[in-house]
Amino acid sequence: MEQYVYLGCFLLGLIFAVASFFIGHDGFHGDHGVGTGGHAEAGFDHSGMPGMSVFSPTVIGSFITAFGACGMILSRFKSTENVFVSAPISLFGGFIIAAGVFSIYSAMFNRTQSSSESRVGSLVGRTATVITPIPPAGVGEIAYVQAGTRYTAPAREVSGAAIGNGQTVKIARISESQFFVSPV
Repeated sequence: MEQYVYLGCFLLGLIFAVASFFIGHDGFHGDHGVGTGGHAEAGFDHSGMPGMSVFSPTVIGSFITAFGACGMILSRFKSTENVFVSAPISLFGGFIIAAGVFSIYSAMFNRTQSSSESRVGSLVGRTATVITPIPPAGVGEIAYVQAGTRYTAPAREVSGAAIGNGQTVKIARISESQFFVSPV
């Protein structure tokens, strides 16, 4: 009986892996209020920062597949055919494989993607141009140039005053994704 459970886990994980390969990134489209833009590999992390979560479908799928594979292998040997022996060892094997997958993907994400946080922090004191008027105690939009690239960002006036379109402003501080500016 336990062989069918192991086989089911193995097949479920294998089918998930194959489906993920063919569906790829397009299977998880849409921004549903999650900071990661709905990307499944980001798991439960809502910061939108690059990285891998231990709760990502890839890690969970790896665990299920490895658990099933280890269980099928262990149930073939006389000394480990008892489910009370093979199941704990299979769980351990599943965790080891999932941890390895997590480590490999995390290393790849850390090497290939970098954070723009340090660059954003260097913007304080720089000038920008208002491209959408900032209403009193409201939010408008500014444009600034960094490293030869033009960026836009939501902005508020520090004291809550209005600032018209086209005016030059100085970036006073940045809080999360909101820029606080003052007229130059």
